[in-house]
Amino acid sequence: MNIILINPNTTKTMTASMYESVLPFLSKGVNLKALTAPFGVPSIEGYYDEAFAIQPIIEVIIPIADEIDGVVIGCFDDTGVQALRTILDVPVVGICQAAMQAASVVSNQFSVITTLHRSVPAIQKLAAEYGFRDICKRVRASEVPVLDLENNEKHALNLIEKEVDNALKQDLAEAIVLGCAGMSKLSHLLTKKYNVPIIDGVGAAVKLVEGLATLGIKTSSRGGYSRPQHKRYSGTLKKYSPKAFK
Repeated sequence: MNIILINPNTTKTMTASMYESVLPFLSKGVNLKALTAPFGVPSIEGYYDEAFAIQPIIEVIIPIADEIDGVVIGCFDDTGVQALRTILDVPVVGICQAAMQAASVVSNQFSVITTLHRSVPAIQKLAAEYGFRDICKRVRASEVPVLDLENNEKHALNLIEKEVDNALKQDLAEAIVLGCAGMSKLSHLLTKKYNVPIIDGVGAAVKLVEGLATLGIKTSSRGGYSRPQHKRYSGTLKKYSPKAFK
């Protein structure tokens, strides 16, 4: 089984961190390949960054579409998930949806700890879209820039722990979802410290894709995920014309 973990930003150290965090939990026979966006933004912090992060992952995935059994999008905005589902038969899972789904199984209510405040509205919208509005008690910003998770780890951890404390005391959260792919390496450390489920979406998404692929469950091609209609895009978007992918 071949699963792709794609980082929609261009920071290779973050890709490596995600890969290393989930590698010990892969089932026998599962080959996980971690890829980094070949161009684009160094981090995704808000709607503007996200708008420029979808094209690179499409460009990476399309040439290998026939060789893979599933895709994990390593960004908590679930960047490009919906678009990829319209052009791939295999399961495509974002780490936000996977993490919230896992939290809903092991707790009655949870809080999300993300990076910057500007990321909060997007995550709140995803929680509602995925059906978790009532049990996602709060999305908290640690005010840690994404790249500081790699470059200033000790300070970042202190700020994240502060918000975990607040979530447990003020939100009465029974589980914590780490709201950034760059936090994946912290889940086991924090779970041990707080003795509550601290859920990393990267691991949750990889295992969900693995399970769906094992069961032979593919993405529906009806309705919203039906294949894009043939049309010709213009200018710099010409190479992304749906006809070019057929």
